[in-house]
Amino acid sequence: MEKIAIIGGGIIGMTLANYVDTTKYSITLFDHGIGQATKASAGIISPWLSKRRNKTWYRLAKDGAAFFPKLVQDFALDPTIYARSGTLLLRQKEQLAELLDLAEERKKEAPEIGEIHLLKADQTADLLPLLKPTPSLFITGGGRLDGKAYLHYLTARLKRAGVTVINDKIRLQKRSDDWLILGEFGEEPFDRVILTPGPSLKPLLEPLGYQVDLRPQKGQLIAFTTHQFQSQKWPVAMLDGEADLIPFNDGKILLGATHENEQGWDLTPTNEAFLQLAEQTKAFFVQPEKLLSQPYQLQVGTRAYTSDFAPFFGPLFDEPNLIVASGLGSSGLTTGPYIGYLLAEFINTGKWHGTDYQKDLHNYIKKT
Repeated sequence: MEKIAIIGGGIIGMTLANYVDTTKYSITLFDHGIGQATKASAGIISPWLSKRRNKTWYRLAKDGAAFFPKLVQDFALDPTIYARSGTLLLRQKEQLAELLDLAEERKKEAPEIGEIHLLKADQTADLLPLLKPTPSLFITGGGRLDGKAYLHYLTARLKRAGVTVINDKIRLQKRSDDWLILGEFGEEPFDRVILTPGPSLKPLLEPLGYQVDLRPQKGQLIAFTTHQFQSQKWPVAMLDGEADLIPFNDGKILLGATHENEQGWDLTPTNEAFLQLAEQTKAFFVQPEKLLSQPYQLQVGTRAYTSDFAPFFGPLFDEPNLIVASGLGSSGLTTGPYIGYLLAEFINTGKWHGTDYQKDLHNYIKKT
Protein backbone atom coordinates (compact mmCIF):
# COMPACT_ATOMS: atom_id res chain seq x y z
CA MET A 1 0.00 0.00 0.00
CA GLU A 2 1.39 3.41 -0.99
CA LYS A 3 2.39 5.60 1.96
CA ILE A 4 1.33 9.24 1.81
CA ALA A 5 2.30 12.01 4.22
CA ILE A 6 0.22 15.17 4.55
CA ILE A 7 2.13 18.04 6.14
CA GLY A 8 -0.25 20.61 7.63
CA GLY A 9 -3.62 19.98 9.25
CA GLY A 10 -5.33 23.22 8.32
CA ILE A 11 -8.34 23.73 6.06
CA ILE A 12 -6.76 22.06 3.00
CA GLY A 13 -4.81 19.27 4.67
CA MET A 14 -7.61 18.14 6.95
CA THR A 15 -10.20 18.12 4.15
CA LEU A 16 -7.80 16.30 1.84
CA ALA A 17 -6.99 13.66 4.45
CA ASN A 18 -10.69 12.93 4.96
CA TYR A 19 -11.29 12.48 1.23
CA VAL A 20 -8.30 10.27 0.37
CA ASP A 21 -9.23 6.61 -0.15
CA THR A 22 -7.77 4.82 2.89
CA THR A 23 -8.42 1.42 1.29
CA LYS A 24 -5.77 2.29 -1.31
CA TYR A 25 -3.37 4.48 0.68
CA SER A 26 -1.76 4.56 4.12
CA ILE A 27 -2.08 8.15 5.37
CA THR A 28 -0.11 9.96 8.07
CA LEU A 29 -0.94 13.59 8.82
CA PHE A 30 1.69 15.80 10.48
CA ASP A 31 0.60 19.09 12.03
CA HIS A 32 2.57 21.42 14.29
CA GLY A 33 -0.59 23.45 14.95
CA ILE A 34 1.10 26.66 16.11
CA GLY A 35 -0.28 29.80 14.45
CA GLN A 36 -2.65 27.93 12.19
CA ALA A 37 -4.96 30.39 10.43
CA THR A 38 -7.93 28.00 10.20
CA LYS A 39 -7.92 27.27 13.93
CA ALA A 40 -8.09 30.99 14.73
CA SER A 41 -10.64 31.90 12.08
CA ALA A 42 -14.31 31.86 11.33
CA GLY A 43 -15.41 32.86 7.91
CA ILE A 44 -18.20 34.07 5.71
CA ILE A 45 -18.79 31.77 2.74
CA SER A 46 -20.14 34.38 0.36
CA PRO A 47 -17.73 35.25 -2.50
CA TRP A 48 -20.20 36.22 -5.21
CA LEU A 49 -20.15 39.99 -4.74
CA SER A 50 -16.38 40.36 -4.61
CA LYS A 51 -15.05 43.01 -6.99
CA ARG A 52 -11.61 41.43 -7.33
CA ARG A 53 -10.58 41.57 -10.98
CA ASN A 54 -8.88 38.18 -10.94
CA LYS A 55 -11.42 36.07 -12.82
CA THR A 56 -9.47 32.86 -12.18
CA TRP A 57 -9.62 33.46 -8.43
CA TYR A 58 -13.34 34.23 -8.62
CA ARG A 59 -13.98 30.97 -10.48
CA LEU A 60 -12.25 29.07 -7.67
CA ALA A 61 -14.10 30.98 -4.94
CA LYS A 62 -17.46 30.56 -6.71
CA ASP A 63 -16.97 26.82 -7.16
CA GLY A 64 -15.61 26.59 -3.61
CA ALA A 65 -18.83 28.07 -2.24
CA ALA A 66 -20.93 25.79 -4.47
CA PHE A 67 -19.02 22.79 -3.06
CA PHE A 68 -20.31 23.29 0.51
CA PRO A 69 -23.58 21.30 0.20
CA LYS A 70 -21.53 18.27 -0.88
CA LEU A 71 -19.02 18.88 1.93
CA VAL A 72 -21.83 19.05 4.49
CA GLN A 73 -23.37 15.83 3.19
CA ASP A 74 -20.10 13.89 2.83
CA PHE A 75 -18.86 14.76 6.33
CA ALA A 76 -22.25 15.13 8.06
CA LEU A 77 -21.38 18.64 9.30
CA ASP A 78 -23.88 20.02 11.81
CA PRO A 79 -25.00 23.68 12.03
CA THR A 80 -22.57 24.46 14.86
CA ILE A 81 -19.77 23.97 12.29
CA TYR A 82 -21.37 25.24 9.07
CA ALA A 83 -24.71 26.94 8.52
CA ARG A 84 -26.33 28.57 5.50
CA SER A 85 -27.10 31.76 7.38
CA GLY A 86 -27.52 34.34 4.63
CA THR A 87 -25.30 37.40 4.20
CA LEU A 88 -25.97 41.09 4.80
CA LEU A 89 -23.83 43.62 2.93
CA LEU A 90 -23.76 47.12 4.41
CA ARG A 91 -22.64 49.81 1.97
CA GLN A 92 -23.43 53.36 0.90
CA LYS A 93 -26.78 53.69 -0.87
CA GLU A 94 -25.32 54.15 -4.35
CA GLN A 95 -23.02 51.14 -3.83
CA LEU A 96 -25.96 48.95 -2.86
CA ALA A 97 -27.57 49.59 -6.24
CA GLU A 98 -24.34 48.51 -7.98
CA LEU A 99 -24.12 45.40 -5.81
CA LEU A 100 -27.72 44.51 -6.60
CA ASP A 101 -26.92 44.59 -10.33
CA LEU A 102 -23.77 42.54 -9.76
CA ALA A 103 -25.67 39.97 -7.70
CA GLU A 104 -28.35 39.54 -10.36
CA GLU A 105 -25.67 39.12 -13.05
CA ARG A 106 -23.59 36.61 -11.10
CA LYS A 107 -26.62 34.58 -10.08
CA LYS A 108 -26.90 33.47 -13.71
CA GLU A 109 -23.77 31.32 -13.26
CA ALA A 110 -24.08 30.82 -9.50
CA PRO A 111 -27.68 30.01 -8.55
CA GLU A 112 -26.42 29.04 -5.08
CA ILE A 113 -26.32 32.78 -4.30
CA GLY A 114 -29.99 32.27 -3.41
CA GLU A 115 -32.59 35.01 -3.19
CA ILE A 116 -31.48 38.63 -3.46
CA HIS A 117 -33.20 41.39 -1.49
CA LEU A 118 -32.50 45.09 -1.17
CA LEU A 119 -33.49 45.83 2.43
CA LYS A 120 -34.72 49.00 4.08
CA ALA A 121 -33.02 50.19 7.26
CA ASP A 122 -35.53 48.67 9.67
CA GLN A 123 -35.50 45.34 7.80
CA THR A 124 -31.73 45.09 8.31
CA ALA A 125 -32.08 45.71 12.05
CA ASP A 126 -34.86 43.12 12.26
CA LEU A 127 -32.60 40.47 10.74
CA LEU A 128 -29.55 41.33 12.86
CA PRO A 129 -30.56 43.33 15.96
CA LEU A 130 -26.97 44.28 16.87
CA LEU A 131 -26.91 46.62 13.88
CA LYS A 132 -28.26 50.13 13.59
CA PRO A 133 -31.13 50.50 11.12
CA THR A 134 -29.17 50.72 7.87
CA PRO A 135 -30.07 49.87 4.26
CA SER A 136 -28.40 46.68 3.09
CA LEU A 137 -28.31 43.95 0.47
CA PHE A 138 -29.31 40.48 1.68
CA ILE A 139 -28.49 37.24 -0.13
CA THR A 140 -29.88 34.04 1.30
CA GLY A 141 -27.14 31.69 0.01
CA GLY A 142 -24.32 33.00 2.20
CA GLY A 143 -22.97 30.82 4.98
CA ARG A 144 -20.64 30.78 7.99
CA LEU A 145 -17.95 28.26 8.91
CA ASP A 146 -16.29 27.86 12.30
CA GLY A 147 -12.73 26.96 11.36
CA LYS A 148 -11.68 25.61 14.76
CA ALA A 149 -14.80 23.45 15.10
CA TYR A 150 -14.31 22.15 11.54
CA LEU A 151 -10.74 21.04 12.25
CA HIS A 152 -11.66 19.47 15.58
CA TYR A 153 -14.49 17.49 14.00
CA LEU A 154 -12.43 16.26 11.04
CA THR A 155 -9.50 15.31 13.28
CA ALA A 156 -11.80 13.05 15.31
CA ARG A 157 -13.21 11.64 12.07
CA LEU A 158 -9.69 10.80 10.83
CA LYS A 159 -8.75 9.04 14.04
CA ARG A 160 -11.92 6.94 13.90
CA ALA A 161 -10.86 5.91 10.39
CA GLY A 162 -7.48 4.77 11.72
CA VAL A 163 -5.42 7.57 10.16
CA THR A 164 -2.27 8.45 12.12
CA VAL A 165 -2.06 12.09 13.26
CA ILE A 166 1.32 13.29 14.59
CA ASN A 167 1.66 16.70 16.25
CA ASP A 168 5.24 17.65 15.49
CA LYS A 169 7.31 20.18 13.57
CA ILE A 170 8.98 18.30 10.76
CA ARG A 171 11.75 18.52 8.17
CA LEU A 172 11.68 17.05 4.68
CA GLN A 173 14.52 15.30 2.82
CA LYS A 174 14.82 13.37 -0.42
CA ARG A 175 16.38 9.90 -0.06
CA SER A 176 16.69 7.88 -3.23
CA ASP A 177 13.10 7.45 -4.49
CA ASP A 178 11.55 8.17 -1.10
CA TRP A 179 10.69 11.30 0.83
CA LEU A 180 11.95 11.25 4.39
CA ILE A 181 9.98 13.03 7.14
CA LEU A 182 12.07 13.87 10.21
CA GLY A 183 11.01 15.27 13.60
CA GLU A 184 11.06 14.61 17.32
CA PHE A 185 8.96 11.50 16.63
CA GLY A 186 11.92 10.06 14.67
CA GLU A 187 11.98 9.61 10.92
CA GLU A 188 9.84 7.78 8.38
CA PRO A 189 9.96 7.34 4.58
CA PHE A 190 6.95 8.03 2.33
CA ASP A 191 6.16 7.46 -1.33
CA ARG A 192 4.32 10.74 -1.74
CA VAL A 193 4.15 13.96 0.29
CA ILE A 194 1.48 16.66 0.18
CA LEU A 195 2.55 19.98 1.69
CA THR A 196 -0.36 22.10 2.96
CA PRO A 197 1.28 24.04 5.84
CA GLY A 198 0.21 27.59 4.96
CA PRO A 199 3.09 30.10 5.07
CA SER A 200 5.43 27.41 6.48
CA LEU A 201 5.65 25.98 2.96
CA LYS A 202 8.41 28.46 2.19
CA PRO A 203 10.89 27.36 4.91
CA LEU A 204 10.05 23.70 4.21
CA LEU A 205 10.93 23.96 0.51
CA GLU A 206 13.95 26.29 0.73
CA PRO A 207 16.36 23.55 1.96
CA LEU A 208 15.30 21.49 -1.07
CA GLY A 209 16.37 24.28 -3.42
CA TYR A 210 13.06 26.02 -4.12
CA GLN A 211 12.26 29.72 -3.93
CA VAL A 212 8.61 30.31 -2.98
CA ASP A 213 6.56 33.49 -3.46
CA LEU A 214 4.86 33.47 -0.08
CA ARG A 215 4.64 35.72 2.97
CA PRO A 216 3.04 35.35 6.40
CA GLN A 217 0.32 37.79 7.46
CA LYS A 218 -0.94 38.11 11.00
CA GLY A 219 -4.70 38.17 11.50
CA GLN A 220 -6.57 38.88 14.73
CA LEU A 221 -10.30 38.77 15.39
CA ILE A 222 -12.40 39.45 18.47
CA ALA A 223 -14.55 36.69 19.96
CA PHE A 224 -17.24 38.14 22.23
CA THR A 225 -19.14 36.21 24.87
CA THR A 226 -22.64 37.70 24.99
CA HIS A 227 -26.13 36.82 26.23
CA GLN A 228 -27.57 37.00 22.69
CA PHE A 229 -28.62 33.35 22.70
CA GLN A 230 -30.75 33.76 19.57
CA SER A 231 -27.55 34.60 17.64
CA GLN A 232 -27.50 31.35 15.63
CA LYS A 233 -30.60 32.59 13.78
CA TRP A 234 -28.86 35.75 12.57
CA PRO A 235 -27.15 36.23 9.20
CA VAL A 236 -23.50 37.17 8.89
CA ALA A 237 -22.71 40.76 7.96
CA MET A 238 -20.01 42.19 5.70
CA LEU A 239 -19.58 45.71 7.04
CA ASP A 240 -18.46 48.65 4.94
CA GLY A 241 -14.68 48.29 5.17
CA GLU A 242 -12.66 45.14 5.88
CA ALA A 243 -14.44 43.93 9.00
CA ASP A 244 -17.02 41.16 9.16
CA LEU A 245 -19.57 40.41 11.89
CA ILE A 246 -20.20 36.69 12.35
CA PRO A 247 -22.82 35.49 14.86
CA PHE A 248 -22.48 31.89 16.01
CA ASN A 249 -24.41 29.72 18.44
CA ASP A 250 -25.12 30.50 22.09
CA GLY A 251 -24.23 34.18 21.98
CA LYS A 252 -20.78 33.85 20.43
CA ILE A 253 -20.09 36.88 18.21
CA LEU A 254 -16.95 37.26 16.10
CA LEU A 255 -15.63 40.53 14.70
CA GLY A 256 -12.64 40.84 12.42
CA ALA A 257 -10.15 40.38 11.15
CA THR A 258 -6.99 42.47 10.93
CA HIS A 259 -4.47 42.21 8.08
CA GLU A 260 -1.01 42.83 9.56
CA ASN A 261 1.79 42.47 7.00
CA GLU A 262 4.73 43.54 9.15
CA GLN A 263 4.22 41.19 12.11
CA GLY A 264 5.47 38.03 10.40
CA TRP A 265 5.08 35.02 12.68
CA ASP A 266 4.21 36.99 15.83
CA LEU A 267 1.14 35.43 17.49
CA THR A 268 0.83 37.86 20.40
CA PRO A 269 -2.73 39.22 20.86
CA THR A 270 -2.62 43.01 20.96
CA ASN A 271 -4.87 45.69 22.39
CA GLU A 272 -4.14 47.70 19.24
CA ALA A 273 -6.00 45.09 17.20
CA PHE A 274 -9.03 45.33 19.48
CA LEU A 275 -9.04 49.13 19.27
CA GLN A 276 -8.61 49.06 15.48
CA LEU A 277 -11.52 46.68 14.94
CA ALA A 278 -13.70 48.49 17.48
CA GLU A 279 -13.04 51.87 15.85
CA GLN A 280 -13.75 50.52 12.34
CA THR A 281 -17.08 48.98 13.30
CA LYS A 282 -18.65 50.88 16.20
CA ALA A 283 -20.63 53.16 13.87
CA PHE A 284 -22.62 50.13 12.65
CA PHE A 285 -23.86 48.96 16.06
CA VAL A 286 -27.02 50.11 17.79
CA GLN A 287 -25.26 49.91 21.18
CA PRO A 288 -21.52 49.84 20.46
CA GLU A 289 -20.52 50.57 24.05
CA LYS A 290 -22.53 47.54 25.23
CA LEU A 291 -21.15 45.07 22.66
CA LEU A 292 -17.57 46.32 22.86
CA SER A 293 -17.56 46.11 26.64
CA GLN A 294 -18.55 42.41 26.68
CA PRO A 295 -15.98 39.81 27.80
CA TYR A 296 -13.83 38.90 24.82
CA GLN A 297 -10.71 37.16 23.66
CA LEU A 298 -8.51 37.77 20.63
CA GLN A 299 -7.96 34.83 18.27
CA VAL A 300 -4.69 35.05 16.34
CA GLY A 301 -3.43 33.17 13.30
CA THR A 302 -1.01 33.49 10.40
CA ARG A 303 -2.30 33.55 6.81
CA ALA A 304 -0.24 32.79 3.69
CA TYR A 305 -0.24 35.35 0.86
CA THR A 306 1.34 35.41 -2.59
CA SER A 307 2.32 38.56 -4.50
CA ASP A 308 -0.84 38.45 -6.61
CA PHE A 309 -3.07 37.38 -3.67
CA ALA A 310 -3.99 34.12 -5.43
CA PRO A 311 -3.53 30.53 -4.18
CA PHE A 312 -1.58 27.77 -5.90
CA PHE A 313 -1.81 24.00 -5.62
CA GLY A 314 -0.78 20.82 -7.41
CA PRO A 315 2.22 18.52 -8.08
CA LEU A 316 5.60 20.19 -8.46
CA PHE A 317 6.86 20.43 -12.03
CA ASP A 318 10.07 18.43 -11.37
CA GLU A 319 8.86 16.25 -8.46
CA PRO A 320 5.45 14.68 -9.26
CA ASN A 321 5.39 12.91 -5.87
CA LEU A 322 5.68 16.22 -4.05
CA ILE A 323 2.36 18.11 -4.05
CA VAL A 324 1.94 21.62 -2.67
CA ALA A 325 -0.92 23.97 -1.75
CA SER A 326 -0.76 27.42 -0.16
CA GLY A 327 -1.42 31.15 -0.61
CA LEU A 328 -5.10 31.13 0.33
CA GLY A 329 -5.03 34.51 2.08
CA SER A 330 -8.22 35.69 3.73
CA SER A 331 -10.50 33.56 1.51
CA GLY A 332 -9.15 30.26 2.83
CA LEU A 333 -12.35 29.02 4.44
CA THR A 334 -14.15 29.43 1.12
CA THR A 335 -11.52 27.97 -1.21
CA GLY A 336 -9.63 25.60 1.10
CA PRO A 337 -12.13 22.71 1.34
CA TYR A 338 -12.58 22.60 -2.42
CA ILE A 339 -8.82 22.65 -3.02
CA GLY A 340 -8.47 19.77 -0.55
CA TYR A 341 -11.15 17.86 -2.44
CA LEU A 342 -9.48 18.48 -5.83
CA LEU A 343 -6.14 17.23 -4.49
CA ALA A 344 -7.80 14.12 -3.04
CA GLU A 345 -9.49 13.42 -6.37
CA PHE A 346 -6.10 13.69 -8.08
CA ILE A 347 -4.61 11.18 -5.64
CA ASN A 348 -7.58 8.79 -5.81
CA THR A 349 -8.14 8.86 -9.58
CA GLY A 350 -5.03 10.37 -11.20
CA LYS A 351 -7.21 13.02 -12.87
CA TRP A 352 -6.20 16.65 -12.38
CA HIS A 353 -8.89 19.36 -12.41
CA GLY A 354 -6.96 22.27 -10.89
CA THR A 355 -5.64 23.94 -14.03
CA ASP A 356 -8.62 26.27 -14.57
CA TYR A 357 -8.34 27.75 -11.07
CA GLN A 358 -4.79 29.13 -10.99
CA LYS A 359 -1.70 30.26 -12.81
CA ASP A 360 1.10 27.81 -13.53
CA LEU A 361 3.06 26.81 -10.42
CA HIS A 362 6.20 28.33 -11.99
CA ASN A 363 4.71 31.74 -11.13
CA TYR A 364 5.03 30.96 -7.42
CA ILE A 365 7.77 28.32 -7.04
CA LYS A 366 11.17 28.42 -8.75
CA LYS A 367 14.07 25.98 -8.54
CA THR A 368 17.27 27.73 -7.40
